[in-house]
Amino acid sequence: MTVTITEQTADHQPPRIPHEGHHRDVNGGWLRPAVFGAMDGLVSNLALMTGVVGGDIGRTAVIITGLAGLAAGACSMAAGEYTSVASQRELVEAEIEAERLELHRNPQGELAELAQLYVAKGVEPALAHEVARQLSVDPERTLAVHAREELGIDPADLPSPLVAAASSFGCFAVGALLPLLPYLLGATALWPALIVASVGLFLCGAVVARVTARSWWFSGLRQLVLGGAAAGVTFLLGHLIGGHVG
Repeated sequence: MTVTITEQTADHQPPRIPHEGHHRDVNGGWLRPAVFGAMDGLVSNLALMTGVVGGDIGRTAVIITGLAGLAAGACSMAAGEYTSVASQRELVEAEIEAERLELHRNPQGELAELAQLYVAKGVEPALAHEVARQLSVDPERTLAVHAREELGIDPADLPSPLVAAASSFGCFAVGALLPLLPYLLGATALWPALIVASVGLFLCGAVVARVTARSWWFSGLRQLVLGGAAAGVTFLLGHLIGGHVG
């Protein structure tokens, strides 16, 4: 008979399970504002400039319009993202503090509540109570567990308003600069800006596909079609209105 002996560490602790590093970060505070900032900057400034070009206005006016759209849009996006994320974070922090206070006032009731959550997930009542008891030894760990189980949030992984605002500002500015770049380099017609913007739209969509389940060509074409439709509408409006103004 062969006897297999399992090795243990000196302090008889179970082996540590390695952290899985193949999952994408879906909780970060930078991805969403960065993606939306770049998309919004590219589409909105392209549409703004094509509307001006449709009104048969000169190159200087197009450049001024593009620069104004870049600055105004980037500042607006940054301010909006900061306010939005800061408000969300403040609400979450208030809920965490309420949970901390409840843990201090009624620890046994919170322990029973946590155990009941595990029972609802299929754990046997006795085992669920023991798990909840062991998790409740350390106050900070207890708070983190209750926040995750009851509120669905991780107190250590809250989004940063500054990161969101900076990501949104920078990416909007880069996106808005693309259709403006040919005019800054001396172009006098719209088609170079359309080419640069089209490439940028497709690449933005393709990059987004790297962190989603969509194929890169589908995501790129979708963004190209949406951006092109917006530019077409504003060009038509500028063309129709430009002939009746002045």
